[in-house]
Amino acid sequence: MRSDLVIIGAGPAGLAAAIAARKSGIKSICIIERDVEAGGILNQCIHSGFGLSYFNQELTGPEYATRFIDAAKDEGIEVMFDTMALAVTATSVKALNTKNGLFIIDCKAVILAMGCRERTRFAIAIPGTRPSGVMPAGLAQRYINIEGKVIGKRVVILGSGDIGLIMARRMTLEGAKVEACVEIMPYSSGLTRNIAQCLDDFDIPLLLSHTVTRIHGVNRVSGVTICRVDEYRNPIVGEEEFIECDTLLLSVGLIPENELSTEAGIILDERTRGPIVNDFNETSIKGIFACGNVLQVHDLVDFVSLEAERTGIAAASYILNKGTNTAKEIVTIAGNNVSYLLPQRVILSNKGYFDLYFRVIRPIAKGDIVVTCNKDEILRVHKEHLTPGEMQLLNLDKKYITGDIAVDVEEKV
Repeated sequence: MRSDLVIIGAGPAGLAAAIAARKSGIKSICIIERDVEAGGILNQCIHSGFGLSYFNQELTGPEYATRFIDAAKDEGIEVMFDTMALAVTATSVKALNTKNGLFIIDCKAVILAMGCRERTRFAIAIPGTRPSGVMPAGLAQRYINIEGKVIGKRVVILGSGDIGLIMARRMTLEGAKVEACVEIMPYSSGLTRNIAQCLDDFDIPLLLSHTVTRIHGVNRVSGVTICRVDEYRNPIVGEEEFIECDTLLLSVGLIPENELSTEAGIILDERTRGPIVNDFNETSIKGIFACGNVLQVHDLVDFVSLEAERTGIAAASYILNKGTNTAKEIVTIAGNNVSYLLPQRVILSNKGYFDLYFRVIRPIAKGDIVVTCNKDEILRVHKEHLTPGEMQLLNLDKKYITGDIAVDVEEKV
């Protein structure tokens, strides 16, 4: 098979990238999707809160996805459903499905938009038995919202990521009793609005600096032992408490789906777990681009769509111009109180603006975001209520960029 552009994943990132590439002049586009329908994780996110930035409207996940699905159909973009991508290069994608068997698509560029997956109990090594009733929060969300299953009546949630917070509210609305949301850090990793709307509004306790140290039960979870932790996140002896429950949901982080990236030899960032990219979201392999949660875990799908659109435009430019700019790339450096910066590289010779994403390492009540180039300050922005759960975005003009860029957050008293 042949296609100018192959996109792996028909979630919000893949759809937005495909539409942008088509509008930029690419006529032959193929999206590979392992599920049987488009929309990705949005299909199970039936709560509202999507689209406030992108559409200036409050939509549910399926409503948000439908707008992009319909737009892709209007553009005549082909989606191969129930198809698994097995390997990628800059000029080909190997895939498998029941209709065609094993096949290869020759192409001119590839966009990776596979999303991310949840960390499991075994990723964080919780001791105890292995009864039913222990599952990632996103899986529980699918069971309830798509498959209509009742998963439990008394629930403890470990971790305060956004999916866990949303599931605390969802389980309560389904008639379950959420005993507590337990977070090992001294602060929540979720959006402030989700803490207010999903925990505070339903009187669900958030136990900071606590973790689950043991799971009890034989066939089904009968309870968990939680314990306060010290500043090094080690359980404090004598601070244990048993909570009776029949379900433990895990909201302990997301990991970009980068098996294909690793197999292709793409260099990954140790912090984001996604590919290292330049300001066109091109990976270390020319002709392979990445966007969405496979690149970095976003907290708002609106940011995913905007990032994916830029990636689709960049991939289209690569195809139409038969390659990318080979000018020098400078490095972005995460400084004090900054967890990571993305993109990690910026092409110097191109004019215009580019977006720089980052997260702080810890909550900061008041601080100045300071951008330096060759150690000279080029931008200072004052912000309040900076938290690791909320992504920060800077829009920088390349005319001020002459060398490596560093971003620091200076805390103010």
